[in-house]
Amino acid sequence: MKTIQVENLKCGGCASTIKKGLISLDGIESVDIAIESSEITIPSENEEVIASAIKKLSSMGYPQVGDPNSVLKKAKSYVSCAVGKMNKEE
Repeated sequence: MKTIQVENLKCGGCASTIKKGLISLDGIESVDIAIESSEITIPSENEEVIASAIKKLSSMGYPQVGDPNSVLKKAKSYVSCAVGKMNKEE
């Protein structure tokens, strides 16, 4: 089990987008997300799976804490947030 703390995680819309994005990756079947602490827990010890999850998170606008959090990543997280909110309501 690996817990990753990320930037820009603000709400349930973000969590919904993150969950959908990570579950689409090989080796990840479930994800636990703690919005309050901005932590994502992946039930895997496989380093390749973890690395691909971190890369996917960053590409969606949720870089790991300590990684660069550019304006572009912040903008992507806002878009992911909005999309997640819309999909959550369906």
